[in-house]
Order: sequence, then structure tokens, then C-alpha cells
Amino acid sequence: MFTGIVEEKGRVVSFVQGSASWRLKLSAKTALAGVAHGDSIAVNGCCLTVTDFDAAAGTLEFDVLEETRRLTSFSALKPGSAVNLERSLRFDGKVGGHFVTGHIDGLGTIEILEKRGNDYHLRVRGPKDSGRHLVDKGSIAIDGISLTVAETDGDALAAWLIPTTISVTNLSEKHAGDPVNLEFDLLGKYVEKLTAFRSGRAA
Repeated sequence: MFTGIVEEKGRVVSFVQGSASWRLKLSAKTALAGVAHGDSIAVNGCCLTVTDFDAAAGTLEFDVLEETRRLTSFSALKPGSAVNLERSLRFDGKVGGHFVTGHIDGLGTIEILEKRGNDYHLRVRGPKDSGRHLVDKGSIAIDGISLTVAETDGDALAAWLIPTTISVTNLSEKHAGDPVNLEFDLLGKYVEKLTAFRSGRAA
């Protein structure tokens, strides 16, 4: 479980296909603190398991399934790409964002990312029919960043970003047309499922 509060911006060292899976190697600092094999770390909002690390070299390694690479923005990763990193939530930690599972619901595409006054305006279009999960003033995780939905328009949403969000996350290097990982609010998805069961529409 995560909060969507990005702890640091890491960098892709390598992302190569192995015999059993893709191998993702990242450079990091904060995410290495107290790390152990098997720990969960959200990488661009996607929960991955630490398979190896080198504190002296400042690197983390993960195995990535082909399906994960195909269904997330990982397919666009290359050496030097910036990635958002967040360690899993501690029971004695603060929840500054909202509950995020690290299970990506779909890919979005940035339509607008521009500075307006002192803040930044972000507009993202989600997959077809994803608009049912978007609620004005609700929460969404975009590349693992907990954001408040400011506007909705069908399958598109807009959010306002403070300069700190831009500087601390990979959004500082994103442009219109770039893919982003989307995780919709967990509570909303449960409500939708329960409502479907009550109406007899659930599969």
C-alpha cells in the first residue's frame, strides 16, 4: 500500500529483456534507505518487488513481467528516463495523499502540461469508458502521484500542480503525448463493483 506522495525521482540505468522477465535497474537514494530483498516500491505508481540492490552503487533492481511492461508506461522507459519512487506505507507513517495499491488500471495520455501563472495545468485522457471512475475533487494516482481531480470531461481529467510537484516528480520531463500510468480511487472501484452486484450486472 502506498500514499501517492513521491519520495524521489530515480533514473533508469538499464531495462533489458532476460530469459524469464525484463530486468529493470534504477539509480536511487531515498528509496534505498533500509531497503531489503522482497520490499515493495512503487515505480511510476506500479508496485514492484526489489530483487536486488547495491547501496554503495545506489541502485535497485526489479523483475518486470512482459504483461506489466506492455500494459503500463514502462514500455516507454529507456536509460536515463526519470521515474517516480515511493516506498510502501509504514504503519507508523503519515498518509499525506490517498490510499494507492500500486496496481495500474490503465494508460493515460498527457494532452496538456503547461504553466499557468504560478502553477501548472495538467490534462490527461484515460482509456475508453474510464470516465466513470473520475469524480470532481476526487483522487487519482498519475504515475504514482496522488492528485486531486479539478475537472472532468468524459474520459479526460484536469489537475492543478504546484511547482514542488513538478520539481520532485518526473512530470518535469513529460510532454503532451507522453503515456502515464493511471490508478483510479480504490473506494470508487469497490462502490462500482458492489453497485453492479446489487443490480445484477456483475460478471
